[in-house]
Amino acid sequence: MPKKKLIHFQENLTFPFLFQCRYHELGNPFPLKGSWNEKFFGNSNPIILELGCGKGEYTVGLAQAYPDKNFIGMDIKGARLWKGCRTVKDENLGNVAFVRSPIDQIEYFFSTGEVSGIWITFPDPQPKKEKQRLTSTRFLSKFQNIMKSDGIIYLKTDNKEFYDFTLRIVSENGFNLGFKTDDLYHSGTNEDVIKFQTYYENRWLGMGKKICYLRFSLQNST
Repeated sequence: MPKKKLIHFQENLTFPFLFQCRYHELGNPFPLKGSWNEKFFGNSNPIILELGCGKGEYTVGLAQAYPDKNFIGMDIKGARLWKGCRTVKDENLGNVAFVRSPIDQIEYFFSTGEVSGIWITFPDPQPKKEKQRLTSTRFLSKFQNIMKSDGIIYLKTDNKEFYDFTLRIVSENGFNLGFKTDDLYHSGTNEDVIKFQTYYENRWLGMGKKICYLRFSLQNST
């Protein structure tokens, strides 16, 4: 392992806002489950997740723009999370946390109705494994278990197949579709989604790729 990465992993252990659990620990209750507001953030503000947050640019950007909300980025890659953690430490942001874990373990960390919103930013499209897609019915069922009844899911992707797949899942499950576009930056929307961009999003925009965007809730639309 490169020396720089080892240094980052060691520094990750010092961040009080980064939570990492080994698989053998998953049999024990997570101490903040159901009490993130009370025991960690010290307020009753809404909790918003970013899943597959990478370096945490989106999580940090949202937290800076909305100090009246709490943001938690989740990713399995510790080397990526280090960047976001350094920014949180350097800027002394009190409304941000990170969780290092596979996303399919999300119910281990959060309790029923604890989450108000979820951002899914440029996830792995899993072209041959639909059940592994973060907007598959399998994952949406997990998200439904931890979200408030009026919670919102936001998806940004450069993958049209993933976008179309998600639209189909939303329709099949009767979820409430709030907004959709397969060309975000020519859609005319003024939603916050256009104000924050990830590292890879900037690269893809520079290559002329279109960005797709969906906003929906897990409430039944009928």
